[in-house]
Amino acid sequence: MNIGQAADATGVSAKRIRYYEQVGLLEPAKRSDAGYRVYTAPDLHTLRFIQRARRLGFSLPQVSELLALWHDRGRSSRQVKAVAMKHVDELRSKIDELQSMVDTLTHLAIRCDGDERPDCPILHDLERSES
Repeated sequence: MNIGQAADATGVSAKRIRYYEQVGLLEPAKRSDAGYRVYTAPDLHTLRFIQRARRLGFSLPQVSELLALWHDRGRSSRQVKAVAMKHVDELRSKIDELQSMVDTLTHLAIRCDGDERPDCPILHDLERSES
C-alpha cells in the first residue's frame, strides 16, 4: 500500500504518518523502486494502535512506551497497567482543572448583568493580576 492508501485504511493522514515515522513511533516504510513508501498490514496495525492511543489522550512519549510494551511479549501486564493508570491520574487532574475553570466562569457569568452597561465582573476578574 502507498501512503495515501494507508491513510485511507487507517484514518491517519499521510502527513501524520510521515510525522510518526519522523519521531520514531512508526518504523520508516520500505520504499518501492520508484521511491514511494510502501506499507504492510503490520504497519497499518501499528498505525491503528497509535491512533487509538492518541484518541485516548496518551502523549507521544507515552505512545512510544506503550508500543515498546506491545512489542515486548515478555512484558508483564503490570507494566502496561502502570502506564495506563498514570495517564488516568493525569486525566483526572486535567478534569479537576477544567471543572475549576467552569466553576469560576459560571460564577463570574452569574455576577455579570449582561446588559448595556459597561461594567463587567468577567473583565474585572481577567484584569486582576495574580502572582
